[in-house]
This record gives sequence, C-alpha cells and structure tokens, in this order.
Amino acid sequence: MVYQTWWKALGVVLLVYTFIAGLLIPLKPGISSVHPSNAATGEEVVLEINGYNTLFTRSGEEVRAWLKMDDAYALGASGVEIVDDQHIRARFYIPAFLPDSGRVRDFTLLLDDPFNGACVLPSAVFITQDSIDPAMGKAQWVNAPIKGLHANDGLSFPFRNILKESIRNTYFHVPLWFAMVFLFLFSVGYSVRYLRTGTHDNDRRAHALAVGGVLFGMMGLVTGAIWAKNTWGAYWSWDVKQNMTAIALLIYFAYFILRGSFEDPEKRARLAAVYNLFAFVALIPLIYVIPRLTDSLHPGSGGNPAFGSDDLDNTMRMVFYPAILGWTLLGFWIASVVYRMERLRDRVLEFY
Repeated sequence: MVYQTWWKALGVVLLVYTFIAGLLIPLKPGISSVHPSNAATGEEVVLEINGYNTLFTRSGEEVRAWLKMDDAYALGASGVEIVDDQHIRARFYIPAFLPDSGRVRDFTLLLDDPFNGACVLPSAVFITQDSIDPAMGKAQWVNAPIKGLHANDGLSFPFRNILKESIRNTYFHVPLWFAMVFLFLFSVGYSVRYLRTGTHDNDRRAHALAVGGVLFGMMGLVTGAIWAKNTWGAYWSWDVKQNMTAIALLIYFAYFILRGSFEDPEKRARLAAVYNLFAFVALIPLIYVIPRLTDSLHPGSGGNPAFGSDDLDNTMRMVFYPAILGWTLLGFWIASVVYRMERLRDRVLEFY
C-alpha cells in the first residue's frame, strides 16, 4: 500500500467536485410529456406539451414546433401558443395520407426557440392512417424543413426523457463499478504475487483490496437498484445484468467465508489466493460478457446501446472521469486502512 497522503487528498478533492458539480449543474431544457400521444390522418390535433427546465415565455412568439417522421419528412405546426414557462400548445393538421406504407407511424416532436434551444422527444406521437397510399401521401404532404435550430450554450447536462434528473447517478453508480473492478484487479495481482513468493504481506494486501472491492460492488448494486426504480419501475427487475452482478458478488463473499474456514495462516492464504484467481476470472464474463449476449434493459447489454453523445456529452465527461478517479482513490484508501488493521492484528497475535 502507498502511505503518501497526496493521493488521498486528491481523491477527496475529486469527490467533493463530483458531488458539487454532479448535483448542482442543471439539465438542459427538454420535453417531459405530450398529450395526446395518438392521432389519426385527416384531422387537426392540438398537442399539450410539457417542458422541463424550460422558459418558454422568454422566447416571445418565436417557439417553433415540428412532427418529424424521418429525415425526409417533417410536419410544421400551424400555430404555437405559449401557456407558461413549462407548457405550450402546438396545433398540427395531419394530411389524409402519410408518405409511408405503415398503418401506424411514430413521429418525433421537435421544439426550437432562441432561449431554450432545440428540444426533442422521440416517438412522441403515433399517427394512424386508415387508408394507405404512399403516393397520395407524398403528393399531399407539405414538408416543413427543419433548419435554423438554436443551441443552448449554458453549462448543463443533457436531458433524457426517461432518465431526467436520475442521469446524475452516472457519476456514482458507474464509477463505483469501475473502482470495484480496479480493486479486484489489484487484489488478484497480489494473490498471484503471494503464490509466487509466499510472502504473507501480499495475502494481507489481496484481502484488503477484496474488502474494498466488495464494498464498492455493494454500493454499485444499491445505486443501480435506485436507478432501476426510477427508470424501469422496480428496484429489482431480475434483469440479466442485475442477476449476474449479484452472482459475482456472492462469489466474492465466498472468498471471505473460505478465509474464515482455516486457522492455519499458510493454508488459508494459499487457498484464498487460488480462489481469488477463480473469482476474478468469473467476474469478467458475469458482468461484461453474458449481459451482452442476452436481452437486457441495462445500457450496453443485449443490444441496448451504452451512453452515447446524447447521454455522456462533453459536460458530463468533465464530471464523469474525475468521478472514476475519485471513487477509485477512495477505494484504495479504504483498502489501505483495512490492510493496516490486518497487519496490526497479526502483530498482536504474534506477540501473544
């Protein structure tokens, strides 16, 4: 373990920065909901749009709205009424036919104004057409090109309709897993060193790092459950990612049970080192490989994309990467405390 204090101070500074910036920087304006979410061709529909962190009244009469079908076709609003800072009404006339052969087509709602910038809600409205005639739809469609969009230049995090404020958990849940893997990696490294050298101090270090890794794994599991409640509707959805991480932690819990099963220090250290190798080898496929091979709600698993430019933008990276380093340094600090306690205990036992 490293006894210098500068890296501990750095970890504290980074975590303080993570908490302050991660919790106080606001989200970009967005669209939280639209009503109604269904419409039919050949009718006029008035959408009640609820904004999030928006200030529509500061844009005057310059709010524009589109229903976008794809890159080629977009329907402009015939009128936009500002109710208050968070609510507007947009009126659309839906042509009698859509330029598409599908009976039901989802449309993305796009708002734009000089103050709030562009706000997008994918699959906001589903439009049904009773008669399908793409050629007639193309003839009747009055396309409204989407151009001249404004940018929101303020310091803010991206708004996602599903995540909303819970996107801030990115700076806690995800870095905790990174720190856990780093701790387990160094732990297995010391186990290998013990098997090569037989030095008991390496076993103490491996055990201390495993303690820190399991602690951070449990915190990652708890923060993930809280996030799941806000996004999936339940703390535990029996998702493959949740199941595999729970199994991985149970394997590491067995590492501590194994250590407590032997009184002979040499035998305990040798068997624990071998088991630590097995635990780390099992960890990687359990939390990274298997979830990618099966259906999963978790980002980055089962074909579900991980964080992209809309989720982890440059502003989030300014907090995310320091958070990884800060949590990792805290984990090594905790492991160093456990190591010193183990060493003191062994010295006391040797004395008596």
